[in-house]
Amino acid sequence: MADHPTPSKLDPDAHLLLEQSLLRLPHALLQKNLKAAQRAIESSNKALAAAIPAPNSPDPLAALDATIAKAQTLKRKLEALHAEERALHAQQKARIEHLEELHGVVGVGDVGYERWAHVRLDRLLVDYLLRQGFTGSAKALAEEKGLGGLVDLGVFEECGRIEEGLRRGELAGALSWCGENRGALRKGGSELELELRLQQFIELARTGDTAKLMEAVVHARKHFSGDQVAKFGLQAGGLIAYGPDTFVEPYHSLYSPARYPHLASLFTQTHHALFSLPPTPLLHTALSAGLSALKTPACHSAHALATSANTGAPVCPICSTELNELARSVPYAHHTKSHVEEDPVVLPNGRVFGRERLRVLNEKLGTKRGWVRDPTVLDKGAVEWEEGSLRKVFIS
Repeated sequence: MADHPTPSKLDPDAHLLLEQSLLRLPHALLQKNLKAAQRAIESSNKALAAAIPAPNSPDPLAALDATIAKAQTLKRKLEALHAEERALHAQQKARIEHLEELHGVVGVGDVGYERWAHVRLDRLLVDYLLRQGFTGSAKALAEEKGLGGLVDLGVFEECGRIEEGLRRGELAGALSWCGENRGALRKGGSELELELRLQQFIELARTGDTAKLMEAVVHARKHFSGDQVAKFGLQAGGLIAYGPDTFVEPYHSLYSPARYPHLASLFTQTHHALFSLPPTPLLHTALSAGLSALKTPACHSAHALATSANTGAPVCPICSTELNELARSVPYAHHTKSHVEEDPVVLPNGRVFGRERLRVLNEKLGTKRGWVRDPTVLDKGAVEWEEGSLRKVFIS
């Protein structure tokens, strides 16, 4: 067990290492919004140019009405995108202000830091609930704590809806999402859309119907032509050759219904990578870092103190019943300094105490003069040793 003093000075940059996705996601959504506006303008410009009536048009008024209707449609699309952009800017501003508060905090003992840390904990809990699929609970917590601009409810809600659809065998939602983000997915080298198209092919080939098999061939020629996707074309050919009852790999696995959970997991990984979201909940990252910072080799050794031991020292969080098992697999932190009591001595059973504190504790326990006992052992028959058996400890 170790007693580590809490540093009073605050390093904002170290805290912000965990908050990178807080600003990256709104930026990624703004980029997506801008590209959607560009696509809408480009497609509408072509349609408007083609719809402008010629001077000798038989019905120029009707053509003009059609052109105006298309322009109004474009206007509505751009207004909706502009409203979404304003909401994203407001969200970005709220997050910047939240992070900026940390630079105005003097130290960890400051009331401002305690308030900021509570807000961060609420954010991490909402993030965890969203990733676990508890959307209703996440919304309720975010509303109760006033975290509207600091959490990503809409993004995770959409991700969860598409993921659940894939687990049920529904591909339409994921394919629509891939179409909206096709440019970014290709730039990142993602094969998600090709995997979904292959699953469409599998469902057509699974029927064994001749008409469906011909449709599957047309589907493969449309989506799997080209050297870059040759792997999927070869798999498609093998699937037709072997059929759904085969035990030959990899075609047996491709025909298996267990492929849908794989696609759902692949979609979640691709979604989080595209929007710069960490693959694991931030709550896990923060908890692991905190456990590692406090963990020492003594916390899981045979000499670890019982939680009921009364030594007068602060209780080690890692030695507590609640966190001891959680901390077992995390690594030890790198400590450049040791923090020990003044004039440390070691008892014959290997435990180390400061000489003065050991004396005070033994007086409270009623140990006779000239003798000492381990104050962490509360049994009545605890072993006592002469004070001469104590050995001084030298820290190297």
